[in-house]
Amino acid sequence: MRRREMMTGALGLGAGLIAASPATPAAAADPAAALERALFDGPSAAPAPLPRLAAALGAARADYEATRYQALAAALPGLIATAEATRDAAAGRAREQAHTLLARAYVLATELGVKQRSEATWVAADRALSAARAGGDPQPIGEAARVLAITMRRAGRTQAAVSLLSRTAASLDADRGTPSPQALAARACLLMTGAYTAAAARQRTTALDLLAEAEETTRRIPQHAARTGLFVINASLDECAMYRISTFTALGTPDDALPYAARIVPARLPTTERQARYLTDTARMWNHIGDPARTYAALRALERLAPEEARRPSLRLVTTDLLYSPHHLPGLRDFATRTGALPG
Repeated sequence: MRRREMMTGALGLGAGLIAASPATPAAAADPAAALERALFDGPSAAPAPLPRLAAALGAARADYEATRYQALAAALPGLIATAEATRDAAAGRAREQAHTLLARAYVLATELGVKQRSEATWVAADRALSAARAGGDPQPIGEAARVLAITMRRAGRTQAAVSLLSRTAASLDADRGTPSPQALAARACLLMTGAYTAAAARQRTTALDLLAEAEETTRRIPQHAARTGLFVINASLDECAMYRISTFTALGTPDDALPYAARIVPARLPTTERQARYLTDTARMWNHIGDPARTYAALRALERLAPEEARRPSLRLVTTDLLYSPHHLPGLRDFATRTGALPG
């Protein structure tokens, strides 16, 4: 309860940073519409003290990790406008810090856009990387490069995306000396994303080599390394196993993913968003294997855990596949209506 009160207070602080123009009803209900407003028609805002802006961005990240995508979408226009105003008003080291905070806002915008399959994601990803590079901190640069590569992959530019991820991972110097846990986590995450990106292009050898390298890097992260800061990166052997599931499914060999799906305990994953990702990946895995009952079970578990995740466009496509299955799945049409796969 105390954690929820603190998060609500931080969100209130974020709202107080801006003088926001009212959102249209469509934008309020549609995270993709709200994202476009944030990028192209955001409100005017005044600069804010860096700690207050960081607190508001931390609350927005908490919304993402809890799969509260509508709440995140509602906050983004004001947060981006405030972060830009703060950057413009700062100088010296404070300006670099403001650039890093702005990168955090645009990374969140990109992640939301990826979830919603918004074409505006390109703009957010490009701005995220520009801001991160201006801030000069390797960890935000790695995160911004990762979300840009995801956008590139979805546009069919898989080879360029893998190249960007590999170059950025090498630039972290995590294979020399005694790198920080943050550098190791960033490198592992870039390699995992690179593996799935290569798998999308059916480059099996490259994908599996990158996963093996990601697992080796993950094993070097101290077991009890603290997860702190605005750019907390999930890198664990469970995360690697999740990428094995999605990678084998993308390669067209979902049977190979079954041992990895069985070894993961969802409750052990660090956030609701990652638990939802596991259920998403297993639903797609079962769908590719041709098991409608297990696919539907994973989708229903996803809806119970994270209702907004189950309404994502890519998950609605999986539900539509089930609607055309010859198998009788009790309650499927009601589920499809609730999640938007069928008109209400």
